[in-house]
Amino acid sequence: MADPRSALSPLDDVLARLAAGAALHRIRDVERVATSDALGRVLAADVRSTLDVPPADNTSMDGYALRAADAATPGAVLAVTQRIPAGAVGQPIGPGEAARIFTGAQVPPGADAVVMQEQCVALPAADGGRLGAVRVDTVPTAGQWIRRRGEDVRDGAVVLHAGQRLTPQAMGLAASVGAATVEVMRRPRVALFSTGDELVMPGDPLPPGAIYNSNRYTLRGLLQAAGCEVGDLGIVPDRLDATRAALREAAAGHDLILTSGGVSIGEEDHIKPALEAEGRLEHWQVAMKPGKPLVFGEVRRADASAALFMGLPGNPVSSFVTFLLCVAPLLRVMQGGEGGLPRALPMAAGFDWPRPDRRREFLRVRVGPDSRLELFPNQSSGVLTSAVWGDGLVDNPPGQVIRAGDAVRYLPLADLIAR
Repeated sequence: MADPRSALSPLDDVLARLAAGAALHRIRDVERVATSDALGRVLAADVRSTLDVPPADNTSMDGYALRAADAATPGAVLAVTQRIPAGAVGQPIGPGEAARIFTGAQVPPGADAVVMQEQCVALPAADGGRLGAVRVDTVPTAGQWIRRRGEDVRDGAVVLHAGQRLTPQAMGLAASVGAATVEVMRRPRVALFSTGDELVMPGDPLPPGAIYNSNRYTLRGLLQAAGCEVGDLGIVPDRLDATRAALREAAAGHDLILTSGGVSIGEEDHIKPALEAEGRLEHWQVAMKPGKPLVFGEVRRADASAALFMGLPGNPVSSFVTFLLCVAPLLRVMQGGEGGLPRALPMAAGFDWPRPDRRREFLRVRVGPDSRLELFPNQSSGVLTSAVWGDGLVDNPPGQVIRAGDAVRYLPLADLIAR
């Protein structure tokens, strides 16, 4: 890999190094939580089924359960001998019999098909029986509209794997196999602070030359979406001693320290020397746009252990994009998951990009009404409206010209923010 102090490092190399560093700082603490409270948590152990799902053959339709051989020609009339709602267990079906059955109910013994009610006509019984009869106006095949026992999940099968983040549907799957609780990794504890004397908090007066600290809100929200516990240290003055003190404080109780601003090479940028004094520095410049300046390293604690550190650029879009591409994968690895970027989707560009950068570019786009990607007109790293307007990024290789209609690599923001 290129020397981080001089040349630009390819993003893929940086992501590999981030994953390796995060693996050394993997969180080991495990908690057991109620499955109903596990949204967004990362599994620490596989979830195995304790039963077959479904636990018995059942119907996927409202209709009539019968023996297919008894309705070999259209118009067959069968005696309805029972009614089976979901949750009830029926009696065996004999020759010439049918059971009125409802979606989710167990198929009674002897029945090998279900005919939907729309293909049947209910008839009164010739002998005045309470349930009457049914005329079957179609020829069923054995097995139709029957969900077989264990068709979805087999007893003992792993349904969710360690390292997997729990989505609402994953919570439902865990519940379907009887898991009332799950083992999850402790949430990552992340310290967040910003550097820059020009920063002012929203609600305070804005002096000449100052800007509101939007990154603090963006990064806090991204960390919360990633399932982290956030310790907010606020704004640190642009002084080396203050920056070093903030690093020491943050390292004491957190797994990761995240900052924005102060990572360029200027007289007022103190992250680099402070990190070198309090720990070690790994990366400095990345061949990506937006987001070239990036610091990765460690901050020593008093007990000789260390907290990971990532310093993001101060421009709002650079900070946002760099978090999605670099910090989010690192947090996943720290919790036992996989790093790297999600699989890009091939999409058609609805725009021209005639002057590409020599760095790998991540362009803010959204899916248009014609299913082609629209480009936000101002791709400046300071235009945060582009990140709100867009629903994804185009991952454009270095020097790659884009013409309308070309296939490009599309990364949905939803996949980058929460995987």
